[in-house]
Amino acid sequence: MSAPNAGDTAWVLVCAGLVLFMTPGLAAFYGGMVRTRNVLAMLQQNMIALGVVSLTWVLVGYTIAFGDDAGSGLFGNLELFGLTDLKVPPAPNLHVVDGRITIPTLAFVLFQMMFAVITPALVTGATAGRLRFGGWVLFLAVWSIVVYAPIAHWLWHPGGWLAKFGTQDWAGGLVVHASAGAAVLAVLLVVGRRRDWPHTAAPPNSIPLTIVGAGILWFGWFGFNGGDGLQANGLAAQAVLNTHLAAAAAMLVWLALERVTDGHSTVVGAVSGAVAGLATVTPTAGYVNAASAVAIGALAGLVCHFALKLKYLLRLDDALDVLAVHFVGGMLGTLLLGLFGNRGVNPLGADGLFLGGGGGLLWRQLVGVVSVVAFSFVLTWLIAAGVQALIGLRVPPADQERLDQAQQGADAYHLGGVTSLTAPGAPRRRTAAAPAGAPAVPPGQRVRVVTALLEPDPAANSADLRDALLRAGAISVIVSDAAVATTTPQASLLPRGYWQDQPLSARLRVTVLVGAEGVGAVLDELDRMGARRSDTFVQEAERVQP
Repeated sequence: MSAPNAGDTAWVLVCAGLVLFMTPGLAAFYGGMVRTRNVLAMLQQNMIALGVVSLTWVLVGYTIAFGDDAGSGLFGNLELFGLTDLKVPPAPNLHVVDGRITIPTLAFVLFQMMFAVITPALVTGATAGRLRFGGWVLFLAVWSIVVYAPIAHWLWHPGGWLAKFGTQDWAGGLVVHASAGAAVLAVLLVVGRRRDWPHTAAPPNSIPLTIVGAGILWFGWFGFNGGDGLQANGLAAQAVLNTHLAAAAAMLVWLALERVTDGHSTVVGAVSGAVAGLATVTPTAGYVNAASAVAIGALAGLVCHFALKLKYLLRLDDALDVLAVHFVGGMLGTLLLGLFGNRGVNPLGADGLFLGGGGGLLWRQLVGVVSVVAFSFVLTWLIAAGVQALIGLRVPPADQERLDQAQQGADAYHLGGVTSLTAPGAPRRRTAAAPAGAPAVPPGQRVRVVTALLEPDPAANSADLRDALLRAGAISVIVSDAAVATTTPQASLLPRGYWQDQPLSARLRVTVLVGAEGVGAVLDELDRMGARRSDTFVQEAERVQP
């Protein structure tokens, strides 16, 4: 047996770290898209996979996926249970390598573990706001063993029945994206829809967080696709280049379609297109050339964008469009390999229809798609239904809009409109100083309380607001958040072309304590800031004894 190759080992370990980083990236990507009161729950649903699936993989998942075939091509034997009896370095896997692989077995175990971790985490984007945490943990453990590990054996073990049949999957178009997408279909049938869907939209709480998550995913995908050859060589470089080109092409196509259909090219659309391209190129990355990768990415941007309507056709409440981006993308890329496959890139591959290979590879890819989707859907539905009956998988309807408090007793954010107002300051320490004094009012003196509602924009600077009212005679100024009912709901554009009618409009409530002689000046100043007299009130008050 050859000694382990240091360069190949280092590359695989780095790629394992990149794929691990994708799980918190996915958490951020999804976390920014959900409602403010469900952020922590979404982050935890993703991060818990690192704990649960890592252990199930070491105990039994790895031996089912990559242990010696049990004889049927469906799963491996249990000789590697708990990794207590590791054998030689991984045998050459037909889907990734040419020649003998010389990396430590544990490097391969670790690299494949990260794929097992992130695959079921994809489901959380579709089920946002509906998962009971305990039920989700149990589902993760069972699904990673019963569904994921056998599918990985089918395609990524030389003895797997689909591998012997000739179906190819470079880095997980079937094993990861198609299997997770089929699982989404099954789980949504069990957990059902959110209240009032599809008539009530869910605005994202932090688009910047989503963009950061998307950037992490794009970065991590270099390891996701680049490491599957298990060697630091030209094929790895080709896979990484293909990954990036497909994401870039899909992003541009998605943005162009957004511009035509919705009138805007949005940053959420940009990253949605990129992720669609990344998912679609995944099964092909090590089997096609750069030009084909661009074409595959462009088709991903086109097809996955129009697949956004799929959830409405199926009447499935896929909250964050996992079906359109990952399920459709994974299946599309798997089939496109049957068109663009190129043995000149990878001798272990096969020529597709466009490279003179005929329709044989396309047929084998189609069989793979149907088999994986059917297996994952049926087994996932049985698992989800069993968990729902045993301990519950769906949260009570009353908790759907407050998962953070219901499951963690905490909130992700503690900011309001007042604290977000601009004010003077400097990036340096300053000594504490008493605020500028307002006119003193002796206890017992009669004063007036003026209450008005302002648009947030005209009062954007808190210092200007305070100074103007103090000059007008205010004794104290209090500003708080408020919302007013509107006769005509305001249409708000949401990511990916969705919109909502908002019947409440944000306002700032300004409460001013002022002497009787200053009421007129305060009202004039509030008028200047856009307050309407019909929404302004003046009340008598008395200064309380200290």
